[in-house]
Amino acid sequence: MLSGIRHLIEDEIETVLMVTDEISLSHALRNCTPDVVVADLSLPTLSATNIAWVLKTNFPKTKVIILSFQDEKTVLDDVMAAGVEGFVLKPRAVLDLIPAIREVLQGCKYISPACTDFQLS
Repeated sequence: MLSGIRHLIEDEIETVLMVTDEISLSHALRNCTPDVVVADLSLPTLSATNIAWVLKTNFPKTKVIILSFQDEKTVLDDVMAAGVEGFVLKPRAVLDLIPAIREVLQGCKYISPACTDFQLS
């Protein structure tokens, strides 16, 4: 899936850095200041919390889009409460990721349209 995501965004983003764990991601974010981070919700973290909370706690100015297979309202509420700017369902990434990146970079929030039935807390 990583290579598919990379291929999707390479034409839109000047620099694409791919990592597979929280330590590598934190190291990368300390050494560069990306405009946006696209992170998989299932990325393992060192704490009991999810990657959305880790990123927004440690890098609050970084714009974050979360990718997830989980489409439950509680999951969406949790990542949005963490302060992320976007939420994209993995099965819709081909359709939703580029619009999500564009919206987030313009200062807007983005949630996959498949989640629009949810009322955000």
